[in-house]
Amino acid sequence: MTNSNTAAPETPSSEPRPASNFLREQIAEDAATRKFGDAVIQTRFPPEPNGYLHIGHAKAICIDFGLADDFGGKTNLRFDDTNPEKEEQEYVDSIQRDVHWLGFDWERLCYASDYFGQLYEWALKLIRDGKAYVDDLSAEEIRQHRGTLTEPGRNSPYRDRPVEENLDLFQRMRAGEFPDGSRVLRAKIDMSSPNLNMRDPVMYRILHATHHRTGDDWCIYPMYDYAHGQSDSIENVTHSMCSLEFADHQPLYRWFIENLGIFPSQQIEFDRLSITYTLLSKRKLLQLVQEGRVSGWDDPRMPTLSGLRRRGFTPEAIRAFVAQAGVSRTNGIVDIEMLEHFQRDDLNHRALRAMAVLRPLKVVITNYPEGQTEHMEVANNPEDLEAGTRQVPFSREIYIEQDDFREVPPPKYYRLSPGKEVRLRNAYFITAQTVVKDSEGNVVEVHCTYDPASRGGNSPDGRKVKSTIHWVSTAHALTAEVRLYEKLFAKPDPNDCAEGGSFLDNLNPNSLEIISDAKLEPSLASAQPGAPFQFERVGYFTADIHSTEGALVFNRTLPLKDTWAKIEKKTGS
Repeated sequence: MTNSNTAAPETPSSEPRPASNFLREQIAEDAATRKFGDAVIQTRFPPEPNGYLHIGHAKAICIDFGLADDFGGKTNLRFDDTNPEKEEQEYVDSIQRDVHWLGFDWERLCYASDYFGQLYEWALKLIRDGKAYVDDLSAEEIRQHRGTLTEPGRNSPYRDRPVEENLDLFQRMRAGEFPDGSRVLRAKIDMSSPNLNMRDPVMYRILHATHHRTGDDWCIYPMYDYAHGQSDSIENVTHSMCSLEFADHQPLYRWFIENLGIFPSQQIEFDRLSITYTLLSKRKLLQLVQEGRVSGWDDPRMPTLSGLRRRGFTPEAIRAFVAQAGVSRTNGIVDIEMLEHFQRDDLNHRALRAMAVLRPLKVVITNYPEGQTEHMEVANNPEDLEAGTRQVPFSREIYIEQDDFREVPPPKYYRLSPGKEVRLRNAYFITAQTVVKDSEGNVVEVHCTYDPASRGGNSPDGRKVKSTIHWVSTAHALTAEVRLYEKLFAKPDPNDCAEGGSFLDNLNPNSLEIISDAKLEPSLASAQPGAPFQFERVGYFTADIHSTEGALVFNRTLPLKDTWAKIEKKTGS
């Protein structure tokens, strides 16, 4: 049973899956050969609570939870909380929210700190067995002794301390007798190993810091490489799936488990998710937050799941994207257009339509009766007939987009211009006649006439117009703030910078434009935060978490164009 009171949505079984998935094949083989006997397939998702989850974590979440579900197994959410200086309850809470939002729920909610007592006892066992020792070398001295990829390491002068002395020193480390950094506990393996991770890795360090769960109970904390595999074993994890950078750590993962004689969890590595124009380093994302380059972890330009959620991305689209990206044994990079393609496809089916004019230009229909208002019945979503219809008010004065009128039209400009006729979406044909300008010569008002027989946007005599534009009645318009988001970085690889430069040099100065006077149709007055809409001819938008009926705020999720669909069609992929 889950330890959370929050219900998670069901994961659709019809979502696309990659044609080949070596992880699924490995689990199927292990299940068929009963590699773990009667044990059920058990996975875990083990984030460190030192930041918010991002789109890269979504891949791991979908793999850990999805594959366990496929084989009737279970998944634990386990926080790797072994570094109290960087971990906070805020991150713990946000991670739980994001996992649920993505559509998954856990069997057990666990913490590495739950096992601090057991890990300590196992460390004592390794010392007694002559397989661990207390080292007085400084961190820099340990690095110097470790050697390089081409040179073997050198034994620490403290490597052959007697067992009883090691036990005494380690217990005194536990009791808090020594200052930070003065001693560590190391595994005694092989300083000449070609794998640097096997050259007597550090198991414990002294750190007098308050832990978010255990308080000041501990002043020694286990390193990731020591805590992770044993935590897996305690939970009977059968398949510990992690990204490829941990492949060189697998021998150490096995060494600890084998030398302790505990449940034989196995580690399997897969490629991490990398996306163009996207930074997935928690350290660098934290820097963006701390320096005020973004408004917070949930800034809609951030690749965090909370940022994507606030921008209007859906868990269904993210899961479909992850499935299509697939898994591999080699790292690659995925075009961000693929993610945007899946998001547009999802929103096309679920987003209600509405009309919104971002940069308004007033139009007066001079032959329309003054004081008259009529209502046009409009489909809420042509892709979903069950979404019903709404009534959109129409009157003598309306707003259109400034870009939809040109006093002197360029070649092949088919929208409104003097003498030109266009269709108002779901309303009438109008023809521009004259303009009103301000003192600087800017057009501030366009006077038009309309054809009463063209109601609904249809011509009774069969004449054709080449352009249809959207509009909002001025008498009924809502004023809203609209935020237009673009990619946070201007380069496909945010880390591609000049020598001596920084990823900050690649920030896109035009990643956010705020329009404070957009005009919206009245149906949007009660839009709930997070609700998705397609502003017709403009793009997909969502009501911001801070949007209220009296102060509407909408975030652009994506424009309407779909570059990836064109790429996919062209390449035949």
